[in-house]
Amino acid sequence: MLNTLEFVVLLLAAAVVMVAFFRSMNLPPVLAYLLVGALGGPHALDLMQESAGARHLAEFGVVFLMFSIGLEFSLGRLMAMKRIVFGLGLAQVLATIVCVTLLGRLGGLGWITAFALGGTLAMSSTAILSKLLADRMELDSRHGREVIGVLLFQDIAVVPLLILLPALSRPAEEMMFTLGLAAFKVVFLLSLVLVFGQRLMRWWFTVMARRRSGELFMLNVLLITLGLAWLSELVGLSLALGAFLAGMLISETEYRYQVEEDIKPFRDVLLGLFFVTVGMLLDVAEIARNLPAVLGLLAALLVLKFGVVFAASRVFGSPAGTAMRSGLWLCAGGEFGFVLLSQILELGLMPYGLAQATVAALVLSMLVAPLIVQVSDRLVMRFVASEWLLRSMELTRVAAQSLNTERHIIVCGYGRSGQYLARFLEQENVAYVALDLDPERVREAGAAGDTVVYGDAARRETLVAAGIQRASALVVSFDALEAALRVIHHAHALRPGLPVVVRAGDEADLEKLAQAGAAEVVPEAFEASIMLASHALALTGVPLSRVVRRIREIRSQRYALMRGFFQGSSDAGDAGDGAEARLRSVIVPEGAAGVGRSIGELGLEEFGVAVSAVRRRGIRALSPGAETRIQSGDVIVLLGVPGSLEAAEERLLGG
Repeated sequence: MLNTLEFVVLLLAAAVVMVAFFRSMNLPPVLAYLLVGALGGPHALDLMQESAGARHLAEFGVVFLMFSIGLEFSLGRLMAMKRIVFGLGLAQVLATIVCVTLLGRLGGLGWITAFALGGTLAMSSTAILSKLLADRMELDSRHGREVIGVLLFQDIAVVPLLILLPALSRPAEEMMFTLGLAAFKVVFLLSLVLVFGQRLMRWWFTVMARRRSGELFMLNVLLITLGLAWLSELVGLSLALGAFLAGMLISETEYRYQVEEDIKPFRDVLLGLFFVTVGMLLDVAEIARNLPAVLGLLAALLVLKFGVVFAASRVFGSPAGTAMRSGLWLCAGGEFGFVLLSQILELGLMPYGLAQATVAALVLSMLVAPLIVQVSDRLVMRFVASEWLLRSMELTRVAAQSLNTERHIIVCGYGRSGQYLARFLEQENVAYVALDLDPERVREAGAAGDTVVYGDAARRETLVAAGIQRASALVVSFDALEAALRVIHHAHALRPGLPVVVRAGDEADLEKLAQAGAAEVVPEAFEASIMLASHALALTGVPLSRVVRRIREIRSQRYALMRGFFQGSSDAGDAGDGAEARLRSVIVPEGAAGVGRSIGELGLEEFGVAVSAVRRRGIRALSPGAETRIQSGDVIVLLGVPGSLEAAEERLLGG
């Protein structure tokens, strides 16, 4: 029997290896924790036995998870999305529970067992789906809003389910009294929180913050979280409910975001331990013996939840395509199913075999969820005839905006960065067409006269409708890496020589975007830092001319498009020295020595000269590769100091 310390160390070692592997495979880490528990648990390798201390640590993980959900519980946000949250979300959870309960009764399960199973299967994965929506830039799409609204209600619904399940485990004659007493306690606690709690909490956190001690602030967060969880348990309710109320208390204060960052490491690590203990419940041999039942439950889960969400979405007025997308996104299970299942097993509300099949089905559904999302668009286009019409209307609107434009710039994304860029282009009388997926933003900006239309820039047909064949450049103003890579791929497939400028939120993405073919990548952190430096230098007395020169040098080192300039007769008196890089355009005539040879074969780098661009048949390719072969009629743009440019030009033309 391992003691608690040995147990935790062993779990951490296994979790580090498995989470790293699952991350590399772009799979959710919750599955790694479940696998660690399943492999090392008593039903598999039996490398570790369950200890009471570890289970208490796992319970703390649920406490911190519910606390973070309470932090997200904003009355203003709920009111803004009330139709989706309390309409579609409520309908999905209730309908799923009712359908599973009725089907369970037909299958011979008791009412309480069937209800508990329904609550477990009603949940979807907030962690997986919210990340997929963000990566695919679909948070502001119609189905994206429905998915987020339903997930938000599911998070809230966990609280009453955690209260109901213990009451349902009581004898029938005590059940109504227990439910009534629990409801009274919850209403009383919520009243205290909403009437007195937030004002008191704001005052208390202000007192703690004035001490300017990060250690004290963190201790205070732990005290509030665990203290209210303990008080909740003291009055006969769950630890999780107390933690949820603690999060609610802080959610409306100005300290919410700081608290959320401070609590995140505790929550993630302890919640990981909770999922390990859930994984230890998995009996691989039992699941293998009942594999048909597991697969049947998985299929029933996916089909039933898809049908429920699709029907509810249609009832609330969504078109068939949106309803089908929402159903496909939400049909899988989620991590809160494990939270409920853990309590169900502790209360003895579910037979052993059914519990094993349920855990396995939830794990498999979370594994296939990203795959279902990946093919959701193709399925919608295949089975929803009206989707073709809606897509055609969307493309028609895009094409109508770009029809009369030539040499325009396509702006992908019309958030703050895209709008600032559009203002700049307008001042320079440069035409643009902006694409965005937020219908409210498109409506308001379009009404104000901006050239913005609803459209997904990551789709090939949208770029065609936006006039990519006539555009002079394309700018990706959002910082979502996967979506940006798709835009670059389609842009180069449709128009190989079109310059693409991309915004990067993280400098780690620079190389990926450059390799994908971006003409220039603009990292946010770099631009912010040099602007901060320029202001700081100017305020400390450094001459403005020196600051400007320094910033220009730094930018020229980072951005290929800012390296060198074409010299004219007006530059004769320029103060720059002769070692400053210049650009020179060289027209390659038929019969020149460089015709048919690649840039690498010419060996221009030995003169210290680089090929900045190649213009061929009116199309300019920036930063061409060493394998690019030169053709007669090409315009080669050379970058180097004056003396070296002559030598490079002579080799290019004369050999």
